[in-house]
Amino acid sequence: MTGRTRDAEARDHAAVLALNNGATPHVNALSAEPFGWLVHHAEWFRVWEDAAGIGGFALVLRSGLDYWSENYKWFAARHASFLYLDRIVVAERARGRGVGRALYDDLAAFAAGRWPRITIEVNLRPPNPGSVAFHERIGFQRVGVREEPEHDYAVLMMERAVPPATAFRSPTA
Repeated sequence: MTGRTRDAEARDHAAVLALNNGATPHVNALSAEPFGWLVHHAEWFRVWEDAAGIGGFALVLRSGLDYWSENYKWFAARHASFLYLDRIVVAERARGRGVGRALYDDLAAFAAGRWPRITIEVNLRPPNPGSVAFHERIGFQRVGVREEPEHDYAVLMMERAVPPATAFRSPTA
Protein backbone atom coordinates (compact mmCIF):
# COMPACT_ATOMS: atom_id res chain seq x y z
CA MET A 1 0.00 0.00 0.00
CA THR A 2 1.59 3.22 -1.15
CA GLY A 3 -0.44 5.99 0.42
CA ARG A 4 -1.11 7.66 3.71
CA THR A 5 -3.90 8.72 6.04
CA ARG A 6 -4.19 12.30 7.17
CA ASP A 7 -6.71 14.75 8.59
CA ALA A 8 -9.27 15.88 6.03
CA GLU A 9 -8.99 19.51 4.94
CA ALA A 10 -11.42 21.90 3.28
CA ARG A 11 -9.71 21.31 -0.08
CA ASP A 12 -10.74 17.62 0.20
CA HIS A 13 -14.46 18.19 0.68
CA ALA A 14 -15.56 18.11 -2.98
CA ALA A 15 -13.65 14.87 -3.64
CA VAL A 16 -14.94 13.28 -0.42
CA LEU A 17 -18.55 14.24 -1.20
CA ALA A 18 -18.22 12.80 -4.73
CA LEU A 19 -16.71 9.59 -3.33
CA ASN A 20 -19.52 9.37 -0.76
CA ASN A 21 -22.28 9.88 -3.31
CA GLY A 22 -20.72 7.33 -5.64
CA ALA A 23 -20.93 4.69 -2.91
CA THR A 24 -24.72 4.56 -2.58
CA PRO A 25 -26.58 2.49 -1.48
CA HIS A 26 -23.88 1.41 1.01
CA VAL A 27 -23.87 4.96 2.39
CA ASN A 28 -26.60 7.49 1.87
CA ALA A 29 -26.04 10.26 -0.65
CA LEU A 30 -25.58 13.75 0.75
CA SER A 31 -26.11 17.24 -0.57
CA ALA A 32 -23.76 20.04 0.43
CA GLU A 33 -25.76 21.22 3.47
CA PRO A 34 -25.97 17.94 5.43
CA PHE A 35 -22.40 17.12 4.41
CA GLY A 36 -21.34 20.49 5.84
CA TRP A 37 -23.16 19.72 9.10
CA LEU A 38 -21.35 16.38 9.39
CA VAL A 39 -17.97 17.95 8.71
CA HIS A 40 -18.61 20.72 11.23
CA HIS A 41 -19.60 18.22 13.94
CA ALA A 42 -17.04 15.53 13.11
CA GLU A 43 -14.97 14.40 16.05
CA TRP A 44 -12.58 12.69 13.64
CA PHE A 45 -12.44 13.07 9.86
CA ARG A 46 -9.57 11.45 7.93
CA VAL A 47 -8.75 10.68 4.33
CA TRP A 48 -6.44 8.17 2.73
CA GLU A 49 -4.57 9.44 -0.30
CA ASP A 50 -1.99 8.31 -2.78
CA ALA A 51 -0.52 9.84 -5.93
CA ALA A 52 -3.89 9.45 -7.71
CA GLY A 53 -5.74 11.45 -5.02
CA ILE A 54 -8.19 10.56 -2.29
CA GLY A 55 -8.85 6.84 -2.21
CA GLY A 56 -10.94 6.70 0.95
CA PHE A 57 -12.27 8.57 3.93
CA ALA A 58 -13.92 8.06 7.29
CA LEU A 59 -16.04 10.51 9.30
CA VAL A 60 -16.87 9.96 12.97
CA LEU A 61 -19.26 11.73 15.33
CA ARG A 62 -19.18 11.70 19.12
CA SER A 63 -22.11 10.85 21.34
CA GLY A 64 -24.30 13.67 22.64
CA LEU A 65 -25.16 15.39 19.35
CA ASP A 66 -28.61 16.26 18.05
CA TYR A 67 -28.12 14.24 14.88
CA TRP A 68 -30.98 13.26 12.55
CA SER A 69 -29.73 9.70 11.86
CA GLU A 70 -32.01 6.99 13.25
CA ASN A 71 -29.00 4.68 13.45
CA TYR A 72 -27.12 7.20 15.59
CA LYS A 73 -30.21 7.60 17.77
CA TRP A 74 -30.36 3.80 18.20
CA PHE A 75 -26.88 3.81 19.74
CA ALA A 76 -27.60 6.98 21.75
CA ALA A 77 -30.58 5.24 23.38
CA ARG A 78 -28.25 2.46 24.57
CA HIS A 79 -24.97 4.20 25.41
CA ALA A 80 -24.03 7.46 27.06
CA SER A 81 -20.57 7.55 25.51
CA PHE A 82 -19.48 6.32 22.08
CA LEU A 83 -17.93 7.24 18.79
CA TYR A 84 -20.22 6.71 15.82
CA LEU A 85 -18.58 5.92 12.50
CA ASP A 86 -21.11 7.71 10.35
CA ARG A 87 -19.46 6.77 7.08
CA ILE A 88 -16.40 5.14 5.63
CA VAL A 89 -15.86 4.79 1.90
CA VAL A 90 -12.97 3.28 -0.02
CA ALA A 91 -12.77 4.08 -3.72
CA GLU A 92 -13.03 1.08 -6.00
CA ARG A 93 -9.49 1.71 -7.29
CA ALA A 94 -8.13 1.48 -3.72
CA ARG A 95 -10.02 -1.60 -2.50
CA GLY A 96 -7.98 -4.57 -1.37
CA ARG A 97 -4.99 -2.37 -0.56
CA GLY A 98 -5.49 -2.05 3.20
CA VAL A 99 -7.11 1.39 3.04
CA GLY A 100 -10.09 0.49 5.24
CA ARG A 101 -7.84 -1.20 7.78
CA ALA A 102 -5.52 1.84 7.83
CA LEU A 103 -8.44 4.18 8.52
CA TYR A 104 -9.79 1.88 11.26
CA ASP A 105 -6.35 1.58 12.86
CA ASP A 106 -6.07 5.38 12.91
CA LEU A 107 -9.54 5.63 14.45
CA ALA A 108 -8.73 3.04 17.13
CA ALA A 109 -5.54 4.91 18.05
CA PHE A 110 -7.49 8.17 18.26
CA ALA A 111 -10.26 6.62 20.39
CA ALA A 112 -7.98 4.76 22.82
CA GLY A 113 -8.29 6.15 26.31
CA ARG A 114 -10.98 8.64 25.24
CA TRP A 115 -14.02 6.59 24.26
CA PRO A 116 -15.30 3.18 25.44
CA ARG A 117 -16.60 1.98 22.06
CA ILE A 118 -16.85 2.60 18.34
CA THR A 119 -20.28 2.00 16.84
CA ILE A 120 -21.30 1.35 13.25
CA GLU A 121 -24.10 -0.08 11.17
CA VAL A 122 -23.83 -2.16 8.02
CA ASN A 123 -26.60 -2.69 5.49
CA LEU A 124 -28.46 -5.98 5.58
CA ARG A 125 -31.11 -4.73 3.16
CA PRO A 126 -29.80 -3.79 0.65
CA PRO A 127 -27.16 -6.41 1.47
CA ASN A 128 -23.50 -5.60 2.05
CA PRO A 129 -22.02 -8.98 3.09
CA GLY A 130 -18.44 -7.94 2.32
CA SER A 131 -18.68 -5.10 4.82
CA VAL A 132 -20.22 -7.34 7.49
CA ALA A 133 -17.38 -9.86 7.06
CA PHE A 134 -14.71 -7.12 7.10
CA HIS A 135 -16.07 -5.57 10.30
CA GLU A 136 -16.27 -8.92 12.04
CA ARG A 137 -12.65 -9.66 11.03
CA ILE A 138 -11.47 -6.44 12.66
CA GLY A 139 -13.26 -7.09 15.93
CA PHE A 140 -16.75 -5.60 15.64
CA GLN A 141 -19.54 -7.53 17.37
CA ARG A 142 -23.18 -7.73 16.31
CA VAL A 143 -25.36 -5.97 18.88
CA GLY A 144 -28.72 -5.66 17.13
CA VAL A 145 -30.70 -5.06 13.97
CA ARG A 146 -32.66 -1.94 13.12
CA GLU A 147 -35.32 -2.24 10.43
CA GLU A 148 -37.56 0.10 8.47
CA PRO A 149 -39.91 -2.38 6.71
CA GLU A 150 -41.80 0.42 4.95
CA HIS A 151 -38.55 1.33 3.14
CA ASP A 152 -37.28 -2.28 2.72
CA TYR A 153 -34.26 -1.24 4.81
CA ALA A 154 -32.42 -3.08 7.57
CA VAL A 155 -29.03 -2.56 9.17
CA LEU A 156 -26.85 -4.66 11.40
CA MET A 157 -25.79 -2.64 14.43
CA MET A 158 -22.21 -3.38 15.48
CA GLU A 159 -19.70 -2.09 17.99
CA ARG A 160 -16.15 -2.65 19.08
CA ALA A 161 -14.75 -1.94 22.51
CA VAL A 162 -11.83 0.47 22.48
CA PRO A 163 -8.73 -0.74 24.33
CA PRO A 164 -7.06 1.67 26.73
CA ALA A 165 -3.66 1.30 25.03
CA THR A 166 -2.81 3.75 22.25
CA ALA A 167 -0.78 1.28 20.20
CA PHE A 168 -3.65 -0.75 18.79
CA ARG A 169 -3.74 -2.74 15.58
CA SER A 170 -6.78 -4.51 14.14
CA PRO A 171 -6.85 -8.27 14.60
CA THR A 172 -5.57 -10.05 11.54
CA ALA A 173 -8.02 -11.83 9.28
